[in-house]
This record gives sequence, structure tokens and C-alpha cells, in this order.
Amino acid sequence: MATLLFERLNTQAKLAVFAVQERAVLAWNAIRFMFVRPFYAADVMEQMDSIGVGSLFIVVLTGFFTGMVLALQSKASLAQFGETAIIGRLVTASMIRELGPVLAGLMVAGRVGSGIAAEIGSMRVTEQIDALNTLGTDPIKKLVTPRLIALLVMMPVLTIVNDAVGVIGGNLISTVFVRVPSSVYWRGVWDQIAIDGFTWRYLPNDFIQGLAKPFVFGGIIAITACYHGLNTTGGTEGVGQSTTRTVVVASVSILVVDYFMTQLFIGALNLQ
Repeated sequence: MATLLFERLNTQAKLAVFAVQERAVLAWNAIRFMFVRPFYAADVMEQMDSIGVGSLFIVVLTGFFTGMVLALQSKASLAQFGETAIIGRLVTASMIRELGPVLAGLMVAGRVGSGIAAEIGSMRVTEQIDALNTLGTDPIKKLVTPRLIALLVMMPVLTIVNDAVGVIGGNLISTVFVRVPSSVYWRGVWDQIAIDGFTWRYLPNDFIQGLAKPFVFGGIIAITACYHGLNTTGGTEGVGQSTTRTVVVASVSILVVDYFMTQLFIGALNLQ
């Protein structure tokens, strides 16, 4: 019994390592094809529209209510110390550094990642990808690279929108319920994000984290979705399984990578 369990765990570990290796190869080929003709600019623009504009509503909705909840939850804690005036700084820092990138990534992984996996998976089971190979078109260059470029570009944009809307939502709650004047709230927002002269006091902590994370998350979503889509088997049932795996793996990967990136920024870059 113990031997059987060990063999099963050993097999699962090997499959996991192999999957990571395959994703790394896929990512390398997709990045390499960015600089090789033809460039499929029309496909890139189409994917940017589908990913960016198509995800705008859910990202705005998520950011707005997240900012409102942050302000509402902070009210009691800050009131104990008489520091409700800094609620603008608290909401801004939380949105830009962590909640904005992570929540935008999770929303896009659920909406866009599942869609990419389903689309490419359907092409796989209906042998359309085999047809591309027959016509001399590389499926990675035609299908993966445009989606990777689109996500690398649009994820930071969506995150910025998410952050901005979250700060606005926090302002609404702080003005109506916390009774903090809007001018005081926005002064705190400015104090959090403004550059202190040329010392770069705030810029690395907020903007590097706030823009580097969604860039990485976009790559994770694109490669994960395309990998599972390209490896779809078993007809329509396999497409559903690939979609589910994409959302689960991409979401967990975003949360894990977020921790290590935060640790890197705090430790290696000595950010406070």
C-alpha cells in the first residue's frame, strides 16, 4: 500500500515538473516569435480589444466595490486612534500595491483565461490546429503570441483602471459614512503616490509593484490558458476540463507569484 502511494506521488510529481517545463518552452517560443515575421498585427489588436474592452466592466465593478469595502472596513480601526484622515492613504496603498493587481488578475483569469482555453481547445479537438500545421503556419506564432502580447499590454492598463476606480469608491464611502472631507481624502491619496522630489521615495514602492505584478500576471494567464488549450483531448468534455484547469492553475499561480514578488520587492529592493 505504501509502495503504491509512493509510486503515485512520484508520478504526479514528474507530471507536474514536465508541465512546468512545457509551459516554459511554450513561453520561450511565444516570446521568440514576437520578433519574427509575420507579426499578425490584426490578431494582436483583435485580442487587445477582446481582453481590454471586454474585461473593462468586470474590472471596474470589482475595483469600485473593493475600494468601498476597504474604506468601510478601515473606519472602525482608524477611528480608535483618531486617524480617519489617513483613510485615503490606506485605500490607495492597498489598491495599488496588492488588491488592484491581484483582483484584476483573478478577474481576467476567470473571464479571459477560460475563453482562450476554450477557443484554442475547440480548435484542437476539431483539428483546426492540425490544419494550420498543414498550411505551414506555426500555431504558437498564430495563436499564442498575439494573445500573450495582448495580455502583457492590457493587464497593466486594466490594473490602473481598477486602482483608480477603487480609490474613487473609497472616496465615496469616506465622504458619506466616515465623514472625512473629500479634500482631506484626496490629499492623502496624493501624499501616497506623489514623488518626493527626485529621491524616488514613493515611486518604487507603489508604482513598480503596481505595474510589474500585472505584467507578470498577464504572462501567466496567457501561457497557462494557451498551454491547456493546445493540450486539450477528449472532445467537448476535454474542452471543459481545460477551461477549468486554466482558471484554477492561473488563479493559484497568481496568488503564489504575488507573494514571492512582494517578498522580492520588500527584501531585495528594501522597500517599506
